[in-house]
Amino acid sequence: MTAPADERLGFEDAYAAHRVPLLRLALLLTGSREQAEDIVQAVFTAAYGRWDDIDEPRAYLRRAVVNTSNDFHRHRAKARRLTPIPEPVTAIPDVDETWAVLIRLPVRQRTVVVLHFYEDQSLADIGRLLGRPAATVRSDLRRALTTLRTELS
Repeated sequence: MTAPADERLGFEDAYAAHRVPLLRLALLLTGSREQAEDIVQAVFTAAYGRWDDIDEPRAYLRRAVVNTSNDFHRHRAKARRLTPIPEPVTAIPDVDETWAVLIRLPVRQRTVVVLHFYEDQSLADIGRLLGRPAATVRSDLRRALTTLRTELS
């Protein structure tokens, strides 16, 4: 079986094709535009030297963004134990209210929600990406959705 066409892109073409979707993913995971830019730039920088050795570039880049976003949260939580103040996403109150609740979810739950609903990943794929059983991912999603329903109702 051959890889899809976008998996065989050269580095520059892959950067052009995947940068914006990865920025959106990083923004949803971190809640910070600046941090999202830094994460995506760091991921592409790290991948550049070994680009030809990466079997599935799109999956590799997505996983690297998720892992680097998790590192960001670990370092931020270690540096300060305050609840982050969510940045307004839009001028639409319902969207900002949803964002404010989403950003307060525990990092693992927020990651699962973003990957499932934004990236349209199956629970099994998310489990593989995060190195966790699909049943655990399913539990994280259920807990996150319960919290979202409760806080938004």
